[in-house]
Amino acid sequence: MQKLLIANRGEIARRIMKTCRERGIRTVAVHSDVDADLPFVLEADESVRIGPPSVAQSYLNAEAIVDAAIKTGADAIHPGYGLLSENADFARRVRDAGLLFVGPSADVIAAMGDKVTARRKMDEAGIPIVLGTEGVQDVGEAVQEANRMGYPVMLKASAGGGGIGMQILDSEEALVQAFPTLQGRAQAYFGNESLFLEKFIAHPRHVEVQVMADQHGNVIHLLERECSVQRRNQKVVEECPSPSIRQKTRVALWKAAVQAARAVGYSGAGTIEFLVDSEERFYFLEMNTRLQVEHPVTEMVTGLDLVGLQLEIAMGHKLPLSQRDVRKVGHAIEYRIYAEDPLRFLPSPGKVTSFVPPLMEGVRVDAGVETGSQVTPFYDPMIAKCIIHGKDRQEVLKRSKEALSVFQIEGIKHNLPLFTRVLDYPDFVDGNYNTSLLTKMNDHVGKGMEK
Repeated sequence: MQKLLIANRGEIARRIMKTCRERGIRTVAVHSDVDADLPFVLEADESVRIGPPSVAQSYLNAEAIVDAAIKTGADAIHPGYGLLSENADFARRVRDAGLLFVGPSADVIAAMGDKVTARRKMDEAGIPIVLGTEGVQDVGEAVQEANRMGYPVMLKASAGGGGIGMQILDSEEALVQAFPTLQGRAQAYFGNESLFLEKFIAHPRHVEVQVMADQHGNVIHLLERECSVQRRNQKVVEECPSPSIRQKTRVALWKAAVQAARAVGYSGAGTIEFLVDSEERFYFLEMNTRLQVEHPVTEMVTGLDLVGLQLEIAMGHKLPLSQRDVRKVGHAIEYRIYAEDPLRFLPSPGKVTSFVPPLMEGVRVDAGVETGSQVTPFYDPMIAKCIIHGKDRQEVLKRSKEALSVFQIEGIKHNLPLFTRVLDYPDFVDGNYNTSLLTKMNDHVGKGMEK
């Protein structure tokens, strides 16, 4: 691999470029009109304009991206995360053009991207799944199945995840009202109106396991991550390792994740996500067939370069380490920094008049902006990630307070005040929290957060 085109933007594009520079691989950035002056474009060896601001006409324009790779002589494409990273047609198009795709096969992406198919495959592999359906054709069938399972239930888009593709419903009336709305939303965002139902598990922990698999059948796990600090079903804070699950549960999760990856013939970096209930019974949630936003906490604790491993696997090499080589050193927490109103979680576009990250031991900042950058309303509002590492969780919490207190972002609203409140909240400090943490904190975090 001599030249890599990065089919993404912002901080993840810069992150991939860092590994490429260390390996002597030239990089190509693609960008929309409004992103032309952002750091990721300026830092690439080459850049190609692929369209106007609309994401559909730029970063989701698979034809333009592959054409850019061919014209610049790139021999591989890294999709990053989000955008086209889990689009099977894009992966297939890349490989049909004779290019390396840094990710799994198109067939695996398609199978695990469809939540119903993924559930079925995991069930066949002996991985516990949440009680649910293989799809509901209409609202009548949905009501019948929900009554069979008992409320509350989760209505989900088969072809997409995240908060926008699901809704918790606690009555038949709510289900009837929500069904056509979510069906339309699923069609609009994922190109597929299919829905399915799952029994809703109240206040679970959201724990995921990072796996790496090569094209020669070798599969390893790189520990687990706790991802239970969420707002609107979107992760905000992640840590490695999980702070309070029992070791027996931890080992069982690792084993299940490796088993799941083997069952689908996986290759590349992937994440198996689980819900863990109050009794520490766990259930398969979904598989992300790509790098995760929160991958830095795993890198900080294991000392491994996950992007580097991705590139090795894409080139057909065997994994350069075995399971016994994976070591845990200390603890790490990641804080996702969004350009958004910290009270209402609404995007806050504008010019970043000052961006001064903390320069401290054990602190890593992956940022998509710098002083003078323009944050536009066209894309995801995450502008940076602050990752803190220390010898143990107590040191990380102390270091987090110090680092976040001196992190300077001006010109836009942002959610740094939210993290200050999280770090003061007893349940988080104790590590005894689940996905309801921010809901419980609502009154607490709503005070003194305007900035």
